[in-house]
Amino acid sequence: MPIRSVISRTRNWMAATLVAGLAALPVSAAEPETVQRLTLDQAFEITLRALRDDRPALALQMSEGLLSADQHNPLLHYLQASAYARLQQPDAARRSAARAYRFAEGQPDKFRAAQMAARNALDAGQPTRAQYWLRLTALHSPDDNSDRLIARDYGILRRINPWSFRIRTEVRPSDNVNNGADSARQIIDGEPVIGSLSPSAQALSGTIGIIDLTSAYRFHRSDTAETSVAGRIFVQRVALSSEAKAAAPGLNNSDLANTYGEIGLKHGFKTGAGISVIQAVWGTSWAAGERSYNLARLEASYSRAMGKGRVTLGALLETRFSARFATQEADILGLNALFTHPLDNGDRITLSLAWRNTDAVSPNGTFRAASARVNYDFGKSLGPARISAGLTVGQTDYPTYILFLPSINGFGPVQDGREETSVYGDLNLTFDQYDIAGFAPVLRLRSGRKQSNISRFDIRETSISLGIESKF
Repeated sequence: MPIRSVISRTRNWMAATLVAGLAALPVSAAEPETVQRLTLDQAFEITLRALRDDRPALALQMSEGLLSADQHNPLLHYLQASAYARLQQPDAARRSAARAYRFAEGQPDKFRAAQMAARNALDAGQPTRAQYWLRLTALHSPDDNSDRLIARDYGILRRINPWSFRIRTEVRPSDNVNNGADSARQIIDGEPVIGSLSPSAQALSGTIGIIDLTSAYRFHRSDTAETSVAGRIFVQRVALSSEAKAAAPGLNNSDLANTYGEIGLKHGFKTGAGISVIQAVWGTSWAAGERSYNLARLEASYSRAMGKGRVTLGALLETRFSARFATQEADILGLNALFTHPLDNGDRITLSLAWRNTDAVSPNGTFRAASARVNYDFGKSLGPARISAGLTVGQTDYPTYILFLPSINGFGPVQDGREETSVYGDLNLTFDQYDIAGFAPVLRLRSGRKQSNISRFDIRETSISLGIESKF
């Protein structure tokens, strides 16, 4: 039943007994207080008039009587929510608006009811609930302009709410779910080695599923600083294809499972014209059902505007301990830089650089790595999709790398260590027009390869993933 409609059943002249005071109806002062018998039409008109005349208490009284006759009427719940809101009872108003949303049938009515629920949730000091109801308004948004206003309001709520949540999901079919080698051949520095790689060490096809959830709570904010505590859970699971299971019968899906969790304390503050952030993190990583290592990390970054764009510089110190393998027991130093620049046509280009030095107990875990990435975001959508594309190149150097060498019939260092170069490209299509409550599907195509002087680490991968990300 549309919220704007009148009560259709009133034409049947079904009576509802409603008690009203002298102020409710125009009765003579000489007459004693009486019980007035009203039709639903009359009661409804009195409710509307009471709201127009700023008499919310009377409107609330009348709406309760009307709802006793028709408790599934969305319009009556909406009017009751309006009365509660004017009586400064936002939590009761939100509950009534929620019932109006539940019973409403048309998109415009659900949109208005969700809007009222969001407003009153915020007035009741419940910004997380307000965000929930604002996402429901996005589900019933009538046009692009409303979409933009919802995104703007959601950004305001995000700044108000001390709690923040982010979830990313992805399903990715891939021809290399295990980071396996291109072929069974073993070649070191161009020289073939006797023997071949096992099937489980070669590229296997399948599907990768990812859930990445982050939540943070801001417990301090001032004009110049804010402090928050945050947690993150990353879960990756793999389903091998039937061909992969046949090729490597000894390998199970659980052998390729990865889980990571962390908790951290973050403090951001203004520094001159920029913003500085320091963060301390403790985390743990699991692989194949076994704990791989624990870690402690300290991060620092500085960000400021540069022309039309923005530059961010960062550094990290990390130590991994209680590791399952010596290659994972390591100390890490990392440096990174990010520059984002908007173009006059509405597009945006982003350049990022990263360098990392890892010093592990085992020489096979000690390496230096550098990478560069350029990303281009197109400001205008192409059909239903918003498009971005990226290219990443990397270089990794292991000064010493030990393998079993048939030439000496034992383990020994590879001449010149292990060296790798990698190139990966990706194309991302975000279908904003097909969002559900502000969550839009994202299609990502990724392809690339890594070349090494040790063929075991020659890797190719092509994948197509489907994920869901928030528009705002």
